[in-house]
Amino acid sequence: MLSETIDFSVPDTLDAPVPRINGVALNPQGQAISAEDLRQRACTELLRQAAIRDGLLDAADAAPVDGVISDEASQAIDAWLERELKLPDPSDEACRRHFAAHPARYRTGERVRVRHILFAVTPGMDVVALRNRAETCLLDVRCHDGSASDGFNRSARELSNCPSGELGGDLGWLNPADCAPEFARELFGHVEVGVLPRLVHSRFGLHVVEVLEREGGAPQAFETVRGAVEMALRQQAWVTALRQCLQLLAGQAVVEGVDLDAADTPLVQ
Repeated sequence: MLSETIDFSVPDTLDAPVPRINGVALNPQGQAISAEDLRQRACTELLRQAAIRDGLLDAADAAPVDGVISDEASQAIDAWLERELKLPDPSDEACRRHFAAHPARYRTGERVRVRHILFAVTPGMDVVALRNRAETCLLDVRCHDGSASDGFNRSARELSNCPSGELGGDLGWLNPADCAPEFARELFGHVEVGVLPRLVHSRFGLHVVEVLEREGGAPQAFETVRGAVEMALRQQAWVTALRQCLQLLAGQAVVEGVDLDAADTPLVQ
């Protein structure tokens, strides 16, 4: 799976040319998928073909169907990345600098009390229209004159695609482990309280989020969280190396019908 950032533009369907990587189609003619999903498929196909080229995957491996690769291809891509992305361990100085710059990330016991309105993305959905609805809802609950809470409750009950909508969107108290990582990044390590001024993107769709309360948690000594700091820096370095690797592969390939330059963080899971 590639990239945690969702682009809600939608390509034309029946008359649009089929996007391809070195002649391998990324989606069937007429299938509508988001631009981000298309980039995800393109990056995966670049890696699959690299694994074939370097002898880690049988050349007879079947091309993906609807973006789903074979188990053999997935294992070959993992092996290829492990071989190609050789990264040094972060230095003590780099770890301490990162820790000093992001103290809120390494507090323990941080909790937030949250409610949300989910606009779920489902196959075949007009995601441009969905985003417009979500942005309209965000503006409405933020601009409610003196009674934003009542407006949020009503909107959640009427619009949310989450079962919590019946409770006005209330998710209760959450800690980082309770959330998808991309959702947690928007909630934790910040000081905002109230309706967030931006839509929150997650694997489930678009969220209008209100932080009702925060409990900041306790600061930790560097030595206590050193392992977590090292892991964070390794992940940052891996993402950067992967992005550069994909750019190189794309430059060597025949890429048709997909804009890979727009991919922000092409992560592979």
